[in-house]
Amino acid sequence: MRSSEDEGRYEAGREAAPALAVAFLTLVVLAAVSLVEGWELLHRVPGWVWLLLAVPQLLLLIDLVLAARGAGPVWTRRVAFWLLRVLVAGNLAALAILVIGLVTTSTNELGGGELLLTAVAILVTNVIVFGLWFWEIDDGGPDERARRTRTAPDFQFPQDENPQLAADGWSPHAWDYVYLSLTNSIAFSPTDAMPLSRHAKLLMGLESAISIAAVVLVTARAVNVLGS
Repeated sequence: MRSSEDEGRYEAGREAAPALAVAFLTLVVLAAVSLVEGWELLHRVPGWVWLLLAVPQLLLLIDLVLAARGAGPVWTRRVAFWLLRVLVAGNLAALAILVIGLVTTSTNELGGGELLLTAVAILVTNVIVFGLWFWEIDDGGPDERARRTRTAPDFQFPQDENPQLAADGWSPHAWDYVYLSLTNSIAFSPTDAMPLSRHAKLLMGLESAISIAAVVLVTARAVNVLGS
């Protein structure tokens, strides 16, 4: 049986960190393919620019590993919130650049493969970053949730409403929030859990807006390019 402190560390090291590693590797792959293929958004934005967005992801990944080892849980959480804000801002900037590229670049110059891979990278980053943000804010964060029963949740999971369905001592883990983020980004609305606080609603609304732009605008144009 893990203690509350061990539970928070377990989530950071075994669930949150691997999820973020997927987002980090996605951007690295996009940067590498862009450099090999000579892809340039807006004609002046080189492929390595995606590595700039990967840097705060790497810093957050290190922060999660430190938290998992018990190195300064207070300051690491503060750093995590700032890095999450930077990542969301960076993702918004990447999406804006891509949308501008769609408007200003001809079909022949902007290939379907580039559009699809870029859209996938933005969506993967979007899902994981917001999932980790949900994980950090809900009911005081993972450490607080591990110490006590849920008292003021920002998200209402099915187990909260129907405790008879939950195992003894159940509380949502990082993967639960990533799944919540995934369904929100696909359905553009709550599915698995309902947002209760204004903070949670704001974050879910922002994530849905980014997903709508990426899926509706970028994917539609990519399919058109591939079919032409």
